Amino acid sequence: MKNRIFFTFVLSIFCVLQSNAKPKVDTIFAASLQPIGRTLINSQHNLALITSGAHFGFSFKGNECAVYVSIADAGSHNYLQYELDGTYQKRIRVDGNAKGPIIIKANNAGTHRIWIYKATEATTGALIFSKIAAEDIKSLAVPKLPLIEFIGNSITCGAAADDSEIPCGTGDYQDHHNAYMAYGPSVARALNANFILSSVSGIGVYRTWNKDSPSMPLVYENTNLQENDSLKWDFKTYQPKIVSIALGTNDMSNGDGTARAPFDTVRFVNDYVKFVQLIKSKYPKAQIALLSSPMIKGNSREILQRCLSRVKTAIDTSHPADKTVATFFFQPMEPHGCSGHPSVADHQILAQELKPFFEGLLKQ
Repeated sequence: MKNRIFFTFVLSIFCVLQSNAKPKVDTIFAASLQPIGRTLINSQHNLALITSGAHFGFSFKGNECAVYVSIADAGSHNYLQYELDGTYQKRIRVDGNAKGPIIIKANNAGTHRIWIYKATEATTGALIFSKIAAEDIKSLAVPKLPLIEFIGNSITCGAAADDSEIPCGTGDYQDHHNAYMAYGPSVARALNANFILSSVSGIGVYRTWNKDSPSMPLVYENTNLQENDSLKWDFKTYQPKIVSIALGTNDMSNGDGTARAPFDTVRFVNDYVKFVQLIKSKYPKAQIALLSSPMIKGNSREILQRCLSRVKTAIDTSHPADKTVATFFFQPMEPHGCSGHPSVADHQILAQELKPFFEGLLKQ
């Protein structure tokens, strides 16, 4: 009897100790994550999220997880943003000189799913992830859904859209990026599709907003979407169902005081046709969609629409066996973001405007 009492006492003490023990922390290293977007595993075996909206997911148990993320420039900063259990949360600043991980907390100790996104574009530098630590952590595969690639400029990046933390006219350019809320990711989520963004602020079909170079055709094949990048992107990584191209705003720019030649419609159309042909060589089965610009108004809007129609005619004529090129012309918009860009709220309006268009293309 005494032995039984003693055994019961020891067992109860053991159970108390077990209940007070900290949960086991597991770790996923970068190579085991399953990202989508332009990314790479670098020489240190870390995951670099390069382009706007590049993302990966994981699940874990408990109240928090530790995200080990850094950037290459110790004197700069960047941003990630995340979704927890299907709900968008916020942007998080990543400082170049930060020590230790970023801790993301949940409201309860259940099982949670997180998707982490790069909030900024490729030109701001990569977000570099080494590992994620949490209880019972598991990498999430990208859902098997149709994929839309959105090619474009600062609007497509979600640049200058978010002044919720830092007012327009203050801070650095990346402080107002919000790729998650840009029109492309927003319409993709609404239609249950995957997305990747291949976009660069200031870029055009044959020139940028205030100089002659670079252009999107010049940088598109480069992994970092920048000039003089020797690392070429492997276009076999994805095969999008739709490739959406929204270029022209910067080609038609007056240069903001920088002297430049008038908009050249012939060169614009010719270079655009060549660019679409390049895309078709990478993605021969993809539906090509040409979008106009909500920022261009009046006579310039009519000129851009005519140019896009000419591009469509040229491609449809030269590729008669392919799907015909689709075109979408935005309604003019008065933007409410920074420096004449759409705000986060404006992007939701654009996404709603685009939703029926892309919904129809996904059904084809």
